[in-house]
Amino acid sequence: MNWKLSLLLAGVYAWAAGSLVAKPLQVYVLVGQSNMEGHARVETIPYVAEDPATKALHSRLVGPDGKPRAAERVWISYLTGIGDKNGEGFGKLTTGYGSRRDPATDGGKIGPEYAFGLAMERATDAPILLIKAAWGGKSLNHDYRPPSAGAYPRSPKDIEKNTHTDADTGKYYRLMVAHVKRVLADPARVCPAYDPKQGYELAGFVWFQGFNDMVDGNYYPKQPKGESAKRFVGYSDLLTKFIVDVRKDLGAPGLPFVIGVMGVGGKDPGSDDNLAFREAMAQPATRPEFRGNVAAVRTALFWDEELGAIQEKREKLRQLSFELKNKGKRSANADGKMTEAQQKAYLKEQEAKLISAEEAAKLARGASNAGYHYLGSAKTFAGIGEAFAEAALKMRPAR
Repeated sequence: MNWKLSLLLAGVYAWAAGSLVAKPLQVYVLVGQSNMEGHARVETIPYVAEDPATKALHSRLVGPDGKPRAAERVWISYLTGIGDKNGEGFGKLTTGYGSRRDPATDGGKIGPEYAFGLAMERATDAPILLIKAAWGGKSLNHDYRPPSAGAYPRSPKDIEKNTHTDADTGKYYRLMVAHVKRVLADPARVCPAYDPKQGYELAGFVWFQGFNDMVDGNYYPKQPKGESAKRFVGYSDLLTKFIVDVRKDLGAPGLPFVIGVMGVGGKDPGSDDNLAFREAMAQPATRPEFRGNVAAVRTALFWDEELGAIQEKREKLRQLSFELKNKGKRSANADGKMTEAQQKAYLKEQEAKLISAEEAAKLARGASNAGYHYLGSAKTFAGIGEAFAEAALKMRPAR
């Protein structure tokens, strides 16, 4: 290589490096439970292209070679774990930062973070850092309980069984805040493009949680018929306190905050309580003090209705199988005389009547998990991730 070409290439590399760090590092914090973890298998990404309405979305997820894109200017730090065994996975944003059994190992899944990060990369030429903290099966009323909410109101049963202890109350809130502070104390550890001269900017916070609170009949007691709208008022209050406390503890007043409103089940979630919970989640975004800096994203819009209908048939078969095994009074095995082989043959016969071969193939291509995990569909999680990004960007102050 001659010296002129060497100098030219050196200049190009210097320009490229400089362009990457010419602006403050944009930091987004993504927090929640299992659906923030994300349970969509990477193998469901091709299915996104099958729907004309999401073909464009698919093109944003894959490169010219048809393989899932890897971000160029987005890095991620992901705190997760099982029980007390928490750890961090970090690196350039790619697929595989969905739910992980081993925090440091590619789990073969995506959550909202994947499409969120790719959308942010398209929206700015600044380097981007996602800090994700998510654990399955966590409540806001106890696990993520914000400090200003005070002590958890333990019941006599809690005291007897030593559950919902003061020591555990708010544990995951504290883990999340500590992790964000740890990463931001040395951003270059995770993000090599970080330039201390430019610094960083906390640009947004996304909250995607809810299922464990929705099904908690102890903390949110069932209401008399016709009063279901009042059941989850306490969740709205807790989420309001959570937003205030997060901003205080991260030193970011007015931090744009996106609420991912739970939407499993789509347009018809199956119960008034589910609908009431959705409204309780969205309510803080309507508060005057949060005008312009808190937004609610209705994730039910991204539920795959067709896959959901097929999955419902699957659930009917599972219920039928349970009834056969347990000699249900209305089942074909009420008298208990069916052998295991006969039960299997009966179930296969019923499955053929309920689910066509085409439907079974479609479900296999598009879904990879249960309904409460949005069917583990990349089509859904990617749509949700982009919607979160759009909401966060809309709240950014004009520059």
